[in-house]
Parts: sequence; structure tokens; C-alpha cells
Amino acid sequence: MTLKSYSGKAVPLLMDNVDTDQLIPAEFLKLLEKKGLGKYLFYRWRYDQKGNENTGFLLNNSKFRDGTVLIGLRNFGIGSSRENAVWALVDYGFRVVLAESFGDIFYENAVKNGLILVRLDINTLREIGEMAKSGNLEVTVDLEKKRVSYGGKSVEFQMDESVRKRLMSGKSEIEVTMDYNAKIAQYESRMPEFLKVKMEREQREIIEG
Repeated sequence: MTLKSYSGKAVPLLMDNVDTDQLIPAEFLKLLEKKGLGKYLFYRWRYDQKGNENTGFLLNNSKFRDGTVLIGLRNFGIGSSRENAVWALVDYGFRVVLAESFGDIFYENAVKNGLILVRLDINTLREIGEMAKSGNLEVTVDLEKKRVSYGGKSVEFQMDESVRKRLMSGKSEIEVTMDYNAKIAQYESRMPEFLKVKMEREQREIIEG
């Protein structure tokens, strides 16, 4: 499914250094299915020790329950490499995270799962966050034009071109690789015969162990 832009209600988390253990605690990593992980997102913040909702946490506020654009600050998604953190965000319903910076592995996992991560400067994030506290701010991320729009304003963002195109195409890693099959075949067709024989022999050795 192609995606040129996405619009959704903003949720003003506005916190620095949100790590993957805060996104989904280690005790839930044994759950390998993506579906259902959303209920464990921010588990230690959303619930008390008895499993009751913490009414002071914004995801338990009715104004933000249907939010799909999360507003962070610095260093979002740092820590371990657990892909479950991205799964939990997506399963909960988030489609976009705006922050000044992201953990490198978290960023890679997000791209794999179609979660849009956009880097913005800290002042813009705080401005969006303040507007979002009303509970009715819609934010639009235009991947085609590389712009974020909110409250009548619009700002540009930078994104690696390969990441942007992949998010827009909705293709998996395998599907992206398959796009190059024709070019690979064309390259191999121009190879000298002795190189083809050598390559085929090496491939057989790899397959046969």
C-alpha cells in the first residue's frame, strides 16, 4: 500500500531519553506475536503495581486514547535492540513519532515495520506539544513534500531518501531487494563465462555447506 502522507491526532509525551524498556518492559519480550503488544506499551507508566490504570498518564486520558502521532523530545527509542518496542507502538495505533533524535537500531526497526519517524528541532516539538495538550490537534506528515503541518503551520524535515521511498511504497526488505532482480540478471549476463562458472560453484558450496 502506497502512502504519500499521514494525518492523525497528536499525543504530547514530550519526554527525553525514552528507552525501549520504557516502551515495553523486558518481561513482555517472551511474547513473540506482534498483535496484542499494544496493551503493554508504556506498561510501567500506564498501570500501577496492581495493574490498575494510572490516571495521571496521558495515554489513559480520554483526550488522547485515539491519538496516532506521538510527540517526543530527545533520544527517543534508545537502549536495547528489541523490535518489540516498535511492534507495541504500531499495535497500539501509533503511525508516526516526532522527536529531535532516535536510537539508531530503533530507527531501523521502525522503518522495517512502517512506523514513520521524523526528526524536528526541539523548539518545534515543544510548540506542537503545547498545541496538542488540547487533545484535538491534528498533525500531517507529508512524505512526498517532506513537510509536517500542524495548527496552520508547516515545517520541512529531512529524511534519508531510501527510507522515505520505502515508507511511501510500503514495501518490505525482501520486496525492495526483489526490485533489483532485473538489474542483477542484466549484470550477470555481461559477466565473462569463467566468472559465471566460478560464481555458480561458490553458490553451490554455500548451499551444500
